[in-house]
Amino acid sequence: MGYRRKAREYALQMLYQYDISQQSSGLFDGFWSDKVVQDDIREFANILVDGVIKNVSMIDEKIRLSASHWSVDRMAVVDRNILRMAIFELLYIRDIPAKVTINEAIEIAKRYGVEESGSFVNGILDRVVKDHQEIIADKL
Repeated sequence: MGYRRKAREYALQMLYQYDISQQSSGLFDGFWSDKVVQDDIREFANILVDGVIKNVSMIDEKIRLSASHWSVDRMAVVDRNILRMAIFELLYIRDIPAKVTINEAIEIAKRYGVEESGSFVNGILDRVVKDHQEIIADKL
């Protein structure tokens, strides 16, 4: 498993914690306090979490517009945070191809979500890519 996959998994855990508590204060220190990980894993996970937290309203709006018949609040916490993380990555991290981001999100959804999570995440991310081709085009 590559360092970015592991970082995404850690980021998902932190975002889950943030989503439940709605508290970002002390999130990073508390999460990393009992883990020994490579610096690049910690750094990438922190970038994802910080980016999602700072942009959560905009990201949730993108999810809302792309998820027909689904409210963001009613989505499974795991699926919602995988989507948040992937959308942040698609829109703000230029050096990762969109296909890689989407594939990683689907694989993480299959591992941590329910049986339908992979296809659910895939459908919404495909819609986000179509709706934001002008931003994502150079990453495809």
